[in-house]
Amino acid sequence: MERPLPLACVFSVQGETLTMAEKSLFSASQPFGFILFGRNCSTPEQIRKLTDSLRTAVEWNCPIMIDQEGGRVARLRQPEWPEFQPAKFFGDKIACGNGCDDLRRDMSTLATMLKDIGIDTNCAPVCDVLFPETHQVIGDRAYASDPKIVAEAAAETSLAFLRSGVRPIIKHLPGHGRATADSHLNLPVVNASLDDLKQTDFYPFRELASQPFAPALWGMVAHIIYSQIDPDLPSTLSKTIINDIIRKEIGFDGLLFTDDLDMKALESYGTISERANLSLQAGCDIALYCWAKLDVMERLAADLPPLSAKGWARWERSLTAIPA
Repeated sequence: MERPLPLACVFSVQGETLTMAEKSLFSASQPFGFILFGRNCSTPEQIRKLTDSLRTAVEWNCPIMIDQEGGRVARLRQPEWPEFQPAKFFGDKIACGNGCDDLRRDMSTLATMLKDIGIDTNCAPVCDVLFPETHQVIGDRAYASDPKIVAEAAAETSLAFLRSGVRPIIKHLPGHGRATADSHLNLPVVNASLDDLKQTDFYPFRELASQPFAPALWGMVAHIIYSQIDPDLPSTLSKTIINDIIRKEIGFDGLLFTDDLDMKALESYGTISERANLSLQAGCDIALYCWAKLDVMERLAADLPPLSAKGWARWERSLTAIPA
C-alpha cells in the first residue's frame, strides 16, 4: 500500500523535546515537515534527538527546516555554533570582485553544520534587492542593491547548500526589497510598476529559476500587496501573483511555501486555518505555521487538504535535481 500524501502544512514545536500531545498530533496528522526556532535549540546532541523524534513521529524522512541565514537571523547561536556574516557582507565583497570563494566556503560550512544535526532545509538565501527605502527587517539580510550581484550570491549560496545535502528555500518571492513596513507587524504595500519590478525585484528569482539546478530549489512567498498587479490581496493569497508572476513571469516551478501564517500582515484575512486554505487555493503548495500552539495545529490538521499531486511531483523532482 502506497503511503498517503502528507498534510500541506509545516508545523512547529514548543520546546526542546516533544510532548506526548505533540507526538500524537504529528503522528495522526502527518504534516509535510517541521520548522525549528531558537526555543527548540540548545546543543547539537539535543537537536539531533529532536529531529530524530520528529521523523519517528511521522514515520518518514520528512523535511526539517530552520532559518539560519547568518547575521541577525540565526536560530543556532554561540557558544554551541559559530556565527556567520550577514548576506550584505558577502555582497559587498562580490561587488569588489573577491567574495565568491569566501561565500562558498562559509555557506558549505553552515550547511554541513545543519545536516549533522538532522536539519535538511534552510530558509535562505534572501534574494531581495536592497533599495534606499528597504525596511530594516530585511536590511543586511539582502546581498546588494544590484540585482545581478544578488543573483550571483544567491546562486552560489544555493549550490553550496545543495552540495552539502541541505535544501535552500529562496525568499521572499516575488521580492521584499521595496517594502517599507515589516510584514511581521503590518501589511506592506509596494506601488512600483510591473516594468520596474521585472527589471529589479524579480531579476534574482528569474535568474535562479533559469539555472540547471532550479528544480532542486524551494521558494517562500512574501506577505506583500503589489498594488499594480493585485491591489486587493497579498501575494501569499493572490492567484494573480502566484500563477502569473511567480510561476510564469519569474518561471519558478519549485515547491512553494507561504511565509509564517501568523504574521500580522495577514490578520485581516481570517483565522490561521482560513489563511492557510486561502494560500493553498491561490497556488502555494505548503502552508507554514511557526508558533507551535497545539490548538491551532489541531485546527490546521482538521481543515487542510493533503499536499496536491502537483506539489508532491515538485517535491519528488527536487530530490533528483541535486547538482554534482
